Amino acid sequence: MKGAEFLRKLQRLAKERGVTLRVDVGHGKGSHATLFYGSRRTTIKDRRQELTKGAVAGMLAQLGLRISDFEDLNNQE
Repeated sequence: MKGAEFLRKLQRLAKERGVTLRVDVGHGKGSHATLFYGSRRTTIKDRRQELTKGAVAGMLAQLGLRISDFEDLNNQE
């Protein structure tokens, strides 16, 4: 999954759950950005590049989410 796809899925999940989602490109080095999901945050790397499964799992853990939350979005499509 690319960073942009991760962000789109997270935006959809945030909208469904009524959680504020914000991406701050000013807080990050190079192509990195800080992603705020409610009161939690993580760093997302280049949105054009492929993310490893470990990176996705780590970012979701920092945001207090599970991989199954994303899998549920795939099943709804």
